[in-house]
Amino acid sequence: MPNMSLNKVPMPEQQPNIRNANFEEVTLGYTEEMAKEEATRCLQCKHRPCVSGCPVKVKIPDFISLVAEGDFEKAYEVITSTNALPAVCGRVCPQESQCEAKCVRGIKGEPVGIGRLERFVADWYIKNGKNNVQKPPFNGHKVAIIGAGPAGLSCAGDLAQRGYEVTVFEAFHNAGGVLIYGIPEFRLPKSIVAKEIEKLKQLGVKILTNMVIGKILSIDELFEMGFEAVFIGSGAGLPVFMGIEGEGLVGVYSANEFLTRINLMKAYKDDYDTPIKKSNSVAVVGGGNVAMDAARSAKRLGAKDVYVIYRRSEDEIPARREEIHHAKEEGIEFKFLTNPVRILGDDEGNVKGIECVEMILGDPDTSGRRTPKTKSDSNFVIDVDCVIMSIGTSPNPLIRTTTNGLEANRRGCLVADESMTTTREGVFAGGDAVTGAATVILAMGAGKIAAESIDKYILSK
Repeated sequence: MPNMSLNKVPMPEQQPNIRNANFEEVTLGYTEEMAKEEATRCLQCKHRPCVSGCPVKVKIPDFISLVAEGDFEKAYEVITSTNALPAVCGRVCPQESQCEAKCVRGIKGEPVGIGRLERFVADWYIKNGKNNVQKPPFNGHKVAIIGAGPAGLSCAGDLAQRGYEVTVFEAFHNAGGVLIYGIPEFRLPKSIVAKEIEKLKQLGVKILTNMVIGKILSIDELFEMGFEAVFIGSGAGLPVFMGIEGEGLVGVYSANEFLTRINLMKAYKDDYDTPIKKSNSVAVVGGGNVAMDAARSAKRLGAKDVYVIYRRSEDEIPARREEIHHAKEEGIEFKFLTNPVRILGDDEGNVKGIECVEMILGDPDTSGRRTPKTKSDSNFVIDVDCVIMSIGTSPNPLIRTTTNGLEANRRGCLVADESMTTTREGVFAGGDAVTGAATVILAMGAGKIAAESIDKYILSK
């Protein structure tokens, strides 16, 4: 009989007043007993609606039934038959709007904790599983992948399992992309990312770091080196600013720079010589998951006051509800229906405040979201010594401007069809490089589709 509890088994986590002063993981994961109890909440629906909500099509009911039986190793095999990074996905995927949104149990009560169970299985295997990754025999074909982020790693894993010789070219000195430089340690420990990448290396994936494609090598040169197809999964790392007065002051960061200094360059550790401003009061402009990461990181660096400034209401904020909940618990203050108009500086060029206006919501725009409008005579100033801009990113233009035949849209994103095929023969692209900034799991889904398309392309030649 299924467990008909209306609520998920609670996830153990650090207390807010303790975790907001350290960079250790907030949520601590299920025990074996907790995982089996949560797994019994699954009704094993015949029509499997949860699978339709998963961009990488994990066989969710199958792995959950194995968790309920206590066969965690087999559950891991089921997950990894379609998902190359389960320990990552179990932590950072927005399950509430994907697989869990389709769960029948969510009609009356909470959906099954699919993400929590995926994380448990992956963590269990990392700790207890056998190192039995088998490198498939080489099929005689070579593929180059640009970018070692979620899209590139997913594509690499799928191609390697098909016997391709895969080489990943990564611009940074560490592989992982946004998993390494963007998502903080307290949400995604870097040791977890490293172990997931090591599995791909055991499959035969080669990862070359400090390789800026478009500078060191061109895409044309990759083809000349014998690669039969190229996948571009270079992400969207170029920050967007508002264009308001004061953005050049000392103490203004893009969220990308701020988080890269903390996550990749370990600015939060005393034994790393990475400069970052230690602030007393911080304003983070934006309402996405990146804004939550920046705000919560600033708090952990010692800021007394951290404000999230968002021009719409809480109902419209795009960040995951879990991240908003955790941020509020940790003392982050939200300024909804608020928009910056100017950053104020002192005589030495340092940030001393941010001038804002109140907003009201008007009619919905083309996306269905209500358009914010400025409320007249509503200007006010928040005293801060640091401002972090987290209003979006766009793809770096380097690759498309150094490659003939690659088309981009007006936002600078590469043009690719549903099969991830670009306008240049033999070149495929997916993830944020095509869509603009999105989620890890959507990028991974794009990588899987690209791997399938590349396989068909090469074998049809």
